Amino acid sequence: MITLEGLPIKIAVLIPCLDEEITITKVVKDFKLALPSADIYVYDNNSTDSTFIKAKDAGAIVKKEMQQGKGNVIRSMFREVEADIYILVDGDDTYPANISNDLLQPIINKTADMVVGDRISRGDYDLTNDRNLHSFGNKFISSVINLFFKTKLRDIMSGYRVFSKKFVKTIPIHSHGFEVETEITLHCLDKNIKIQEIPIEYKSRPEGSYSKLNTYSDGFTILKTIMWLIKDFKPILFFSFISLLFFIATLIIGLPVINEFIELGYIQILPSAILATGLAMISVFTLLAGIILDSLSTNQRDQFQHYYTNYKG
Repeated sequence: MITLEGLPIKIAVLIPCLDEEITITKVVKDFKLALPSADIYVYDNNSTDSTFIKAKDAGAIVKKEMQQGKGNVIRSMFREVEADIYILVDGDDTYPANISNDLLQPIINKTADMVVGDRISRGDYDLTNDRNLHSFGNKFISSVINLFFKTKLRDIMSGYRVFSKKFVKTIPIHSHGFEVETEITLHCLDKNIKIQEIPIEYKSRPEGSYSKLNTYSDGFTILKTIMWLIKDFKPILFFSFISLLFFIATLIIGLPVINEFIELGYIQILPSAILATGLAMISVFTLLAGIILDSLSTNQRDQFQHYYTNYKG
């Protein structure tokens, strides 16, 4: 049993599942072997196969989540399960259970509130992933987030994570689907919550098992989520960019009007003048909206950090 200062630590392994009958038995047994004292929870998200039965037979605590989507499952897990440390892992047998003790240590030592199993640094993800667009999308999304938040994270979308109780019980999750890992990461970056990445081995799915992630639709959803979260977390950057676009449009349409007035002393192309004026006003109002929302976002961030620092559970 894992202890801290002589007291036992309650560990919960959370496994969201959809149609993973081929792999779920092995995943549950591997984590039981790696963490004998941990409680293994499998939340079945409307599987059409025997995932529920096989997880239960393997010794997991099995529950059903009727709202479709990984984000909905994780939200229910975080709300319902009580533990000191939480391990979140996919049920597809691509993540190694035997490294879980290493992932736990930063949480136990209180050097991080979220530990991420990094599939990228060792190169395993690129070697085992047979869908090149997935690798490209992961790198692109990581690059965008690292640019906006001035960080150097490697694996934004890893499904293998360890959390402190304080983190699990305070994070608001709004996502419904596979964009949930991105939302969790952005929440940490915005609120200055400590993240640590640990390189891990990443395996291919066993034969007959398939990913539920759709490259195009889920990729678009993740990008849309990033855009809206940046709007919430970095409103001054988001609205300044939009303001700049309107300002450029103002110049393109308005400069010929100004030149005409300088040369002739009056304006003939009145519609262009009206349009340029309207665009200029939109540009100014958009920038003002960004400034106001940035102040509100800063205030909300300060309130959350005060609540997070003083959270006792």
